[in-house]
Amino acid sequence: MKILAFETSCDETSVAVVENGKNVLSNIISSQIDIHKEYGGVVPEIASRHHIENILPVFNEAMEKAECTLKDIDYIAVTNTPGLIGSLLVGLMFAKSLSYSNDIPVIPVNHIDGHIFSSFIENDIKLPAISLVVSGGHTNLYYINENLETELIGETLDDAVGESYDKVARILDLPYPGGPEIEKISTFGEDTLKIKKPDVDNFDFSFSGIKTYVTNFVNREKMKNHKINKEDIAKSFQETVVKVLYDKVIKALAEKKVKTVLVAGGVSANKRLREKFKELPENVEIHFPKFEYCTDNGAMIGAAAYYKLKNKKSFEKNKYDIDAESTKEKNRK
Repeated sequence: MKILAFETSCDETSVAVVENGKNVLSNIISSQIDIHKEYGGVVPEIASRHHIENILPVFNEAMEKAECTLKDIDYIAVTNTPGLIGSLLVGLMFAKSLSYSNDIPVIPVNHIDGHIFSSFIENDIKLPAISLVVSGGHTNLYYINENLETELIGETLDDAVGESYDKVARILDLPYPGGPEIEKISTFGEDTLKIKKPDVDNFDFSFSGIKTYVTNFVNREKMKNHKINKEDIAKSFQETVVKVLYDKVIKALAEKKVKTVLVAGGVSANKRLREKFKELPENVEIHFPKFEYCTDNGAMIGAAAYYKLKNKKSFEKNKYDIDAESTKEKNRK
């Protein structure tokens, strides 16, 4: 089964061809980081305009690299939610146009499902499992049962973890995106701030207090004309955040009695996070996606669509969903 997949939920235009959920024949990504860097974050209108410019050449490159034509494609997968409305529409309209003109069924995919199943591409996952999705827009904790049914058991009550990295980086006058910059300079720092972890019930997260602590500390030091040690602040911030994520996963493992952990999303590329999760008990398997599948990409959408088709009952339909089996009939009408 060959699936042509589109991901345009934020500022990456990505098209991939995935065979049987694991064999990635192509995964082309056009990033807009350099464009949005001067604004300190993603500007939705600019992002959608660049998706319009990029999607056709990225599609052509993906098909060429995969060495296939649309006649070889069994399904078209596309991110339909969540994300920036203008960006999502570019991918959705392009995918639907291809579907209509080539009589190929469309599979809508939730962006977060894409991140969850990015770990399935190169790993054989033993279920049930706990899945932690950490990115610029999401910090969610899921329980996945043997039938690939996902249950949201925890989420951030305020900022996403990646968003917190960006905001703290801005406070420290570090360039966008903040995650890689904080990770880089933290290796030269010491955990001197000893930031208190937020006291949040159950499996939910909160990062606004950590961000506020850092903001207030930096402002106080500036008012006193003290030198700001960015390396120590970055180290303290990162250690606190990583410990929060780790402790919640440990708690979920104990309560749900599972022995498999999946960590995905842009922040899963963080080396300190990966290092910390190596401390999980020896009887627990930990899986991270390959680095190129951590940030938004088409391959993860193709993988999620494959498992959606394979396990139809595992995925809830929503008002935007399209029934792949009836798409051809609808197109004929």
